[in-house]
Amino acid sequence: MTTMTSIAFGRRFGDREWLNLIIANPRPRPYAVPPMSPSDQYLKKCSEIFNTIAAQGDAIKQAADWFAETILADRLVHLFGSGHSRMFVEEMWPRYGSFPGFNPIVELSLTFHNLVSGANGQRQAMFLENVPGLAGRILRNFDLSANDCAFVASSSGCNVVPIEMAEGFKNAGMKVVALCSKQHSGASTSKRSDGMKLQDFADLVLDTGAPVGDAMVFVDGLDTPVAPGSTVGGCMIVNAIKAEVAARLTSAGRPPKVLSAAAVVGAERATSLFEAAYDEHARNMARLNASIGVEKEEEISE
Repeated sequence: MTTMTSIAFGRRFGDREWLNLIIANPRPRPYAVPPMSPSDQYLKKCSEIFNTIAAQGDAIKQAADWFAETILADRLVHLFGSGHSRMFVEEMWPRYGSFPGFNPIVELSLTFHNLVSGANGQRQAMFLENVPGLAGRILRNFDLSANDCAFVASSSGCNVVPIEMAEGFKNAGMKVVALCSKQHSGASTSKRSDGMKLQDFADLVLDTGAPVGDAMVFVDGLDTPVAPGSTVGGCMIVNAIKAEVAARLTSAGRPPKVLSAAAVVGAERATSLFEAAYDEHARNMARLNASIGVEKEEEISE
């Protein structure tokens, strides 16, 4: 309706009658807000995850306190994640912007996903992830100490191997930090026979903020959601902890050797930092396992 037509109607019906007519016969908005696209939905959900992570600032700092204390004591923070949770292990160390002080434990039999099917396929990995006793075989390779710390990631917190890894770390006397989706874990059933979950063996639980089922976007005509959110939340938590640990080590007079890009520090220094960081990691691992199995060998000799 044009402006002139509106004026004519106003004169004919009077201002109040014209207003009532408009209310009774609302016009469609010419610029109605369109529905959100799938990518916009995903980014909006990610902003909600950000808020969930930001609300955990005190817990993130607590984890950083424990990790820094362990590294300053010349011990290691053990990292474990099976399935896609291996990403959080490698996000902590070793990648650009990270530093030694961590022992990344990644079992290929549980995480080698790119073949999908056939030999070394996903079916086998998902089966092995719930084999009781496998965690004990993994941990037998390390001389664990109560001076160490552990970080175990599992979105559901319900698979057997991550749970048993946390249990093993806990039994060794160390602080255990768990990373999971609290919503997803709460809606999921533990694969362990006693029903215990990863959180039951953790001193501190951090939440990725991902929803039940992880996937966050609903597409018209598709009855299952797509696009998971745990990777976004988990990586934010890992890097927030990493930054806090770096600050603590630096304040203590032990600035970490950070894997840095040549574009930032120059090619020569970048190479020097990489070599020094890798050498430090090798020494850390040698020190960690210097006494492994010694008691058992002494028992055999007796």
